[in-house]
Amino acid sequence: MAFSKNFLWGGAIAAHQAEGAHLEDGKGLCTCDVMHGGKGRFAEIQKPDVMRKNIAAQDGYFPEHIAIDFYHHYKEDIALFAEMGFKTFRTSISWARIFPNGDDAQPNEQGLAFYDSLFDELLKYGIEPLITLSHWEMPINLTKKYNGWVSRQLIPLFERYVKTVFARYKGKVKYWLTFNEINVTLHVPFLGSGVLIDDPADKDTMAYTACHNQLVASALAVKACHEMLPDAKIGSMVAAITSYPYTSHPDDNWGKMKLERKNYFLTDVQARGKYPEWTKQYFASQNINIGMTAEDEKILRENTVDFVSFSYYASSATCTYHDPAAKVETIAGNLIGGVKNPYLKSSEWGWQIDPMGLRIVLNFLYDRYEKPLFIVENGLGAKDVVTANGEINDDYRINYLRAHIKSMKAAVEDDGVELLGYTPWGCIDIISASTGEMSKRYGFIYVDRDDEGNGTLKRSRKKSFFWYKGVIASNGENLN
Repeated sequence: MAFSKNFLWGGAIAAHQAEGAHLEDGKGLCTCDVMHGGKGRFAEIQKPDVMRKNIAAQDGYFPEHIAIDFYHHYKEDIALFAEMGFKTFRTSISWARIFPNGDDAQPNEQGLAFYDSLFDELLKYGIEPLITLSHWEMPINLTKKYNGWVSRQLIPLFERYVKTVFARYKGKVKYWLTFNEINVTLHVPFLGSGVLIDDPADKDTMAYTACHNQLVASALAVKACHEMLPDAKIGSMVAAITSYPYTSHPDDNWGKMKLERKNYFLTDVQARGKYPEWTKQYFASQNINIGMTAEDEKILRENTVDFVSFSYYASSATCTYHDPAAKVETIAGNLIGGVKNPYLKSSEWGWQIDPMGLRIVLNFLYDRYEKPLFIVENGLGAKDVVTANGEINDDYRINYLRAHIKSMKAAVEDDGVELLGYTPWGCIDIISASTGEMSKRYGFIYVDRDDEGNGTLKRSRKKSFFWYKGVIASNGENLN
């Protein structure tokens, strides 16, 4: 059998994409609460003037305000997770539920009590909470007051928030993650770190500075976890990619190496405790000053993560190529577009489906860090159709997940990768982070809600619900 008897099968969501109740019970406004829905979402959030208007006045439809109302439906939803046999469930704590403005004198008791109840409900069914401390839902006040993570002032505020939830949920949560997809800040700074950039020429300096401040805060969270929760484990989280050279030309392969090196250097710091040498050369050549101090270096060196977690959906939408005259096809991809790999099929949203890429990533990360790995996001966004008799026959999702689990099994069984668990993304339909749509569905459970916010919010089991239940019951042996 490929997977150990303690393998953590489950599913994953994020607070801002599911909870709703965006100002209920004392919660403050989050960065995610000021992003409109639609395929132009990423373009909008990189326009500082537009975002300041959104922050000042909540005009229009903001999908996260209600999302799927998990805040009021969590008991019903957790019962469905238990019916599937979940061993773990990944979600996040909304920082603004605990400290509505991020820098409040005292935490919000109603917010703390909500997560108490949520974790208790999971534990009632024997489901281990896997909790992300920061998943793109920081208090908007920290953007208004400090311009987000570009300011070092957020480090002690985050540390206080972390220590507050560690003290409160000691004994309830054994698995923690620090920052979700920490490398996303380099591509979409407002999404990843609440930073608004007025002059594009400042983007690199501000994005790398924000990442550095998050790295220091992440290391301090690791330190606090090890001191306050000695029986818990805390990990990093990165958006993983596999990229390919377009040809066998050495320059194409060099391009692939540079792309992947840039993608993983933040995890290098979290897992190895220091910046790789090339980053120092790069920062110097680009005149980027991230504000590194000797104390920062010490904190990073002494507080490395216990495991490395990652999301994997598709290969990078950038086959690296050296010849500008080459006739290549472009594709949208996730976060950033690029050159299409002609050997791969794509989803409706232009994400290249590549199960072998998951095996490559697992081996790459395990060889690189020699730490346990955890796949905390993987899945297929697709438009589901409800038949006249209420069925959702999502065989395309089953086929996608089956192929990726086979690659996962091969990495464990044949390659010796140490894998803690697998939590497919959006185990219940949620708001898409990239577009704010509901129609881009990932879940085993259908939620009756559309892209304009209409619907009953009724939950329904898809065909994949029963398939995944069988996968978990057989510990990954039955994939039919």
